[in-house]
Amino acid sequence: MNTTIKQKIQCSNPKAQFQAKKRAIKLAINHVLESGWYILGRETETFEIEFSKYMGVQSSIGVGSGTEALHLALRSLGAGKEDEVITVSHTAVATVAAIELTGAKPVFVDIDSKTYTMDPNCLKEKINKKTKAIIPVHLYGHPADMKTILNIARQHRIRVIEDCAQAIGASVQGRKVGTFGDMACFSFYPTKNLGAIGDGGAVITNSPRLAEKAKLLRQYGWKERYISKIPGWNSRLDEIQAAILRVKLKTLNEDNLKRQKIAKLYFQGLIDVDLILPKINEDIEHVFHLFVVRSKNRDKLIENLRSRGIQTGIHYPVPIHCQPAYRRLGRLRLPETEKAAKEILSLPIFPELSFKEVDYIISVIRKYFS
Repeated sequence: MNTTIKQKIQCSNPKAQFQAKKRAIKLAINHVLESGWYILGRETETFEIEFSKYMGVQSSIGVGSGTEALHLALRSLGAGKEDEVITVSHTAVATVAAIELTGAKPVFVDIDSKTYTMDPNCLKEKINKKTKAIIPVHLYGHPADMKTILNIARQHRIRVIEDCAQAIGASVQGRKVGTFGDMACFSFYPTKNLGAIGDGGAVITNSPRLAEKAKLLRQYGWKERYISKIPGWNSRLDEIQAAILRVKLKTLNEDNLKRQKIAKLYFQGLIDVDLILPKINEDIEHVFHLFVVRSKNRDKLIENLRSRGIQTGIHYPVPIHCQPAYRRLGRLRLPETEKAAKEILSLPIFPELSFKEVDYIISVIRKYFS
């Protein structure tokens, strides 16, 4: 294995993807600039059609960010004050921020210790008359247990919104995440598997009624210009980002496959070291937005990797219910969430990461544990 490498290895590298697709991206941007139409034009409309086709759903609505996608999906379902929305604390703050934008209260459940996604066994005890929706998060590229979650939701007639920000292209028994719930939301933040060069997001659904509501909400409630049918907001996917996403969508499956190949190298190279490697449930396709391992000596391992030019990440270091802004929601214990936060570590993974670099990362980790 390689023992030296000249360049610092980043945990994720959106610039590398731009460089790999530079010509097509620049042409797409220039096309928008020359068109003179920069908001909700042909590029956004075409991307929505192409994204719907990719996902296998009736409707996609391009919005300003993944946070806004969740916010508008919740609003489309009527979430507001006096409502509660169940989700996990082990997620990006965006999930909870979106809930609070509606005025609803976030209610946290613990995670499965192996997949880091919502533990359905914790759901029933949190459901009550105020529960408006459940938001399972498909974390790191691994799908949540949608079959069990949906069964519980249907028993109680509760809506489900899938947070797919980290799992575009992931599937369960061949069916893509995002097609199970009433609505699903995506982030196109630059580091995502399908990333813009700026902010962006989308809501998808098979319900014409919910799609129409989301479209109204993203632009002031307008069905016709300047006439607000309902109160709404400004959350639009701009034309330049839509054009960039159209370029990248064409190679999304190929890029996900590259991530899977890198993950396979990690599995092969680290199987016998003192790390807990990702667990992949049967019948699912993991798209490895992140490759997350666990170590009881995580901080020392991070420092060792950093000293050898390898950047890592922690997704996420402090559970949301433990953060200063959200302690007001009340004290609660989520044992698996809290334990994971102290041990998890994200290794570098992105489509442009070379096998030579992966080989080097593995060699450094193996040397550390030898």
